[in-house]
Amino acid sequence: MNTSTTLSPRPPPDSARLRQDAGLIGLVGLGHMISHYSQLLLAPLFPWLKDALHASYAELGFLMTVFFAVSCVVQFVSGFMVDRFGPRPILFGGLALLGLAAFGFSVSTGYWMTAGFSVLAGLGNGVFHPVDYTLLNRKVSASRLGHAYSVHGITGSLGWALAPAMLVPLTLAFSWRVALACAGVLIFTVLAVLLFHRDRLALKVAPPAHGGAQVEGGTMGFLRVPAIWMCFAFFFFYAMALSVVQAFAPEAARHLHAVPVPLVAVCLTVYMVASAGGMVAGGFMVSDPNRCERIVGIGFGLAAVIALALGYGGFADAAEVAVPALFGAMGFATGIAGPSRDLLVKRSTPENSTGRVYGVVYSGLDIGQAISPLIFGALMDQHQYRGVFLGLAVVQGVLIVSAFNVRRARRTTLAAA
Repeated sequence: MNTSTTLSPRPPPDSARLRQDAGLIGLVGLGHMISHYSQLLLAPLFPWLKDALHASYAELGFLMTVFFAVSCVVQFVSGFMVDRFGPRPILFGGLALLGLAAFGFSVSTGYWMTAGFSVLAGLGNGVFHPVDYTLLNRKVSASRLGHAYSVHGITGSLGWALAPAMLVPLTLAFSWRVALACAGVLIFTVLAVLLFHRDRLALKVAPPAHGGAQVEGGTMGFLRVPAIWMCFAFFFFYAMALSVVQAFAPEAARHLHAVPVPLVAVCLTVYMVASAGGMVAGGFMVSDPNRCERIVGIGFGLAAVIALALGYGGFADAAEVAVPALFGAMGFATGIAGPSRDLLVKRSTPENSTGRVYGVVYSGLDIGQAISPLIFGALMDQHQYRGVFLGLAVVQGVLIVSAFNVRRARRTTLAAA
């Protein structure tokens, strides 16, 4: 009797696997949306917090520095925790801390109390990239991984878009305290949804690798891979550019082009929504992994040109239309590069080191977002609004070089293997 058909487990039908993949991608994306949403709890409210906290732009930027500095340390550590304990409990803990921080912001009575809750928010934010990419890389079908990265990036952009779109109108209608309390309610609602679907997020912890699967040098051996540090540098500069757009570029455009205050938040929302649209296109373009560096180069090259147009262009009476439109075009250009950006890391990651690698590489995001507000906040305080856009274009240009450095480092490593 042929026992192979009775003893070997059959793979799930493609339709069932599609539902499994889609469900997981949706849940991971929902958590990722809240992570990005929480990164912008304070920045859209700077015009109100500046008076309420009696703070300068540089001091408000320091709140973001605190947030991302803490998140950087947590992201590095959480990568090891995810590999050791699994992603699900780490994810739930991060969301709970973000919800508590939002309520804390809403009742803060001074600058340093707000800074304390920025620490708590940073603790919660630091877990998401190691958690998310471990779940996606290990549970999603290889054929759908590019689209999984695309959805992951889209949900992050939508989280960034949702923050100003939700918080500013609530502040105008009620107060910034009410807006932040509502943010806390939203975060705990998402946590409840993920808890309800916790079985979909279960992942068996991988045993220590043996033989050829073990990264040379043991647990920390992946740190010897040059491409990992090239990816780290790429994400550092990516975060610097992103931080400028989130915190200062819309306000700088307001001063340069007399954009009405209500349109400042609209510029950021348009940028993030357009970025999400760009990621949809980028998810199809990355079907050939060998093109990812070129896609990144084209995307950020266009974004740099648009940044210069925002800083040095003259729009006269058309500013109310032209400025948001240019923010949208810049967001779409950077969005196209998003899935290719994530594939740069995937192609450089040693086997069974996903959590650790993403913890280290994506800590570059937090360091960049911690440093950028100090530099560009000082430019804002000195009324160097064109300098903000010039600096943004320079950083976007550096990103093009960084992407090709990742490919060069990866090829050098493969040649030496």
